[in-house]
Amino acid sequence: MPDIEDGETVEIKGSAKDPYQLRNVGGVYSCTCPAWRNQSTAIERRTCKHLRQYCGEDAEKARLGGELPTSASRPRRTANSNSTTPTGMGSSDSGNAVSGPPILLAHSWTSDIDLTGWWMSEKLDGVRAYWDGEKFVSRQGNVYHAPDWFIEDLPRDVHLDGELWLSRKGFQRAVSIVRRQDKSDHWKEITYLVFDAPKIDDVFEARMAFVSQLLDESQPKYARPHTHERCKGTDHLREELARVEELGGEGLMLRKPSSKYEIGRSFSLLKVKSMHDAEARVIEHLPGTGKHQGRLGALSVELANGIKFSIGTGFSDAERNNPPPIGSVVTFRYQELSDRGVPRFPAYVRMRTDIEHVPAIVERETAAVSNAVQLAEAVPAGTAVATKPRMFEFSEGTSNKFWEVVLQGSSVTVRFGKIGTAGMTKPKSFPTDQAAKKYYDDLIVEKIGKGYCEVGGT
Repeated sequence: MPDIEDGETVEIKGSAKDPYQLRNVGGVYSCTCPAWRNQSTAIERRTCKHLRQYCGEDAEKARLGGELPTSASRPRRTANSNSTTPTGMGSSDSGNAVSGPPILLAHSWTSDIDLTGWWMSEKLDGVRAYWDGEKFVSRQGNVYHAPDWFIEDLPRDVHLDGELWLSRKGFQRAVSIVRRQDKSDHWKEITYLVFDAPKIDDVFEARMAFVSQLLDESQPKYARPHTHERCKGTDHLREELARVEELGGEGLMLRKPSSKYEIGRSFSLLKVKSMHDAEARVIEHLPGTGKHQGRLGALSVELANGIKFSIGTGFSDAERNNPPPIGSVVTFRYQELSDRGVPRFPAYVRMRTDIEHVPAIVERETAAVSNAVQLAEAVPAGTAVATKPRMFEFSEGTSNKFWEVVLQGSSVTVRFGKIGTAGMTKPKSFPTDQAAKKYYDDLIVEKIGKGYCEVGGT
């Protein structure tokens, strides 16, 4: 039977007038039929008769870990509760509710904290995994079914904290490998990077020395310690952050010297990024224009608090041809929240297959909502209101750039740079609104003439 390649879409005739579309996006197989869309299980655990018909019963059975659902899963009511839990979420293989392992979580760095002397490492774009001496467990307590040959050299009497990592910008591929239950040879692409030993009751430096000695002695083929270096100060921090982000990395993690392993979120572990990440649910596919005619132009998405906006940049050609399904959760990157709580300069990062619900944005969200009323009251009648940002992209060879422009009364602000970065922002003021509008229009015509294509805005 045929398979669906990553990024490929195929059509299959069903009971509806138009054929259904089968897709493989980063190892997550989907169908546009109602039976697939209305299931309550995690999207990587879904199948339907059209996928089974096209890929074959045996292939689908192997992809889902050895069993096929007899019908579309519905939310099940928990004991002694009026709440419901989607089947397959937050449960162990036996169906009993489980909790995640006791792990350390990070806060975001604020510039008032001096990081001189802290231990600095690259923030990995992988899958967090806790080794309990027998198996890998996710933050939610779900088991990652690694092949025996992958874990045979790992210690059986030590707990480790680390990341199942493939490569920079390889998150979606890593997720598609580790969340499958068929223990495939694709695990050979994965490395377990260890950054702590939670059960060792000692300071961070001693714990990492223990990890280094342990792995040096056992020489596991698919595991190694994660590299750390001392931060020499803010300049060193920003230089390293720029280097990592230029290579396609996520950012940096900083560990407080002589700190103990704490359970839960702690200020002894800080994450440093030039932009923020958040999640939203896809509610609509907006059609593209120009270069993107006939495929995705932007995703219309919704935050946990109900705020809606669109994401029009950050997509690869394959993702524009095969966008995340409506109803799926996606991660996007943004610079900051506006006073009305809308993410500014959002860029698509990836589809999330490890969560079902959209978490709230903590950063400034409450203040943004409360300030909205004050902002409206403070703006005098007749004050010019900003246009929505217009986003353009240029891709040719190894050059992948974005350019964004906003008109607000008598000022024009442009933001430009390499796709995936915060870029540079330059405002320009004019004596009149009309002069600013002419400059704004001329800039757009100039960029289109240079080959830039509009991809959507916020």
